[in-house]
Amino acid sequence: MSYKGKYKIKNKEKYIGDAKDVVYRSLWERQCFKWCENNPKVKGWNSEEIVIPYVSDVDKRLHRYFVDLLIVMENEEVYLVEIKPKKQTMKPKVPNRKTKKYIKEISTYVVNTNKWKAADKFANKKGWKFQIWTEETLKNLGIKLLKS
Repeated sequence: MSYKGKYKIKNKEKYIGDAKDVVYRSLWERQCFKWCENNPKVKGWNSEEIVIPYVSDVDKRLHRYFVDLLIVMENEEVYLVEIKPKKQTMKPKVPNRKTKKYIKEISTYVVNTNKWKAADKFANKKGWKFQIWTEETLKNLGIKLLKS
C-alpha cells in the first residue's frame, strides 16, 4: 500500500474543486478523504485547494501553504484542517549538542507554526475554524488509522 497517490472521488457532488486531481500525501489523509465522502454531516470538502500566503521565519521569504482539507459541515461550519502526527506539532527537545537532525527538526517546526498561524488568521477572517488533526483526533472521529 502506497503512502502517496491519487485519490478517486466517489461522491463528486460533495467535492468542492477539481475532483480529477486529488492527491493524498499520507495514509491518514486518504482515510480523512474517505471519512469526508462517507460522513453525512459533511456537506462538502476539498484537499489542497485553499492556498494561504505566509512568511517563513527561517528564510524571511513569502511562501504558499496548501491546506490539507477544507470541510464544510451540514450546519455551515467550515474547517481548515492540517493532518500531522502529534510529534510534529510539538517543539523538538533541545539535545546536548545541536546536531543537523535537530536543526532540521526545529526549522520544520518553525515553518509549520508560521503556516498554522497564517491559516488560523485566514480562517478567523472568514468566520471559519483552523484545526490540526493528529492521530488522537482521527481516533476520536472514528477514522481508522492504517499501518503500512
